[in-house]
Amino acid sequence: MTDPLYFDNDCISAFLWVREERFLVALYPGRIIVPQQVYNEISLVPHLKTRLDAQIAAGSITTCSIAIGSPAAVLYNKLAYAPDEGRAIIGRGEASVIALAFVNGGTVASNNIRDVAAYVSELGLRHSTTSDILVEAYNRTIITEADGNILWQKMLAKKRKLGAASFSDYLAAHADRDELK
Repeated sequence: MTDPLYFDNDCISAFLWVREERFLVALYPGRIIVPQQVYNEISLVPHLKTRLDAQIAAGSITTCSIAIGSPAAVLYNKLAYAPDEGRAIIGRGEASVIALAFVNGGTVASNNIRDVAAYVSELGLRHSTTSDILVEAYNRTIITEADGNILWQKMLAKKRKLGAASFSDYLAAHADRDELK
């Protein structure tokens, strides 16, 4: 699969916080896209912005904007400012990732399940979390289980929510899922 991955702040920041974005680059060369709204959020934390800017300068990560009046802009505005009745407004980062992935064909990379799950399902999008990315790195032998546990603990120390106490625990709890095979 070579579709682009549109990263939300929470997902890409999990790697930036622990200075391990190299794993993303190894897994998804030429496929990592950070919408301008997400870039703006990350820019509020100078050391994360510096790390992201280095990857952008190296050509490993691309940023993109949503053109005014485009189909992505229409969906973005609906999600971030004027959702259907009974739906909550979601963050600009999440909205931009969903809109761009839907219009351009891609995967939503977000840990914010509560905000994105319904839209991902409704729009038929692929979705990946930090935990899924680490499992993919493990399955493709980019990291070992021990490496995964070290990364996991570093991310937990930075208050990232990953869904288990350790990478090993996550692997064991999800062993029956197809993506772990």
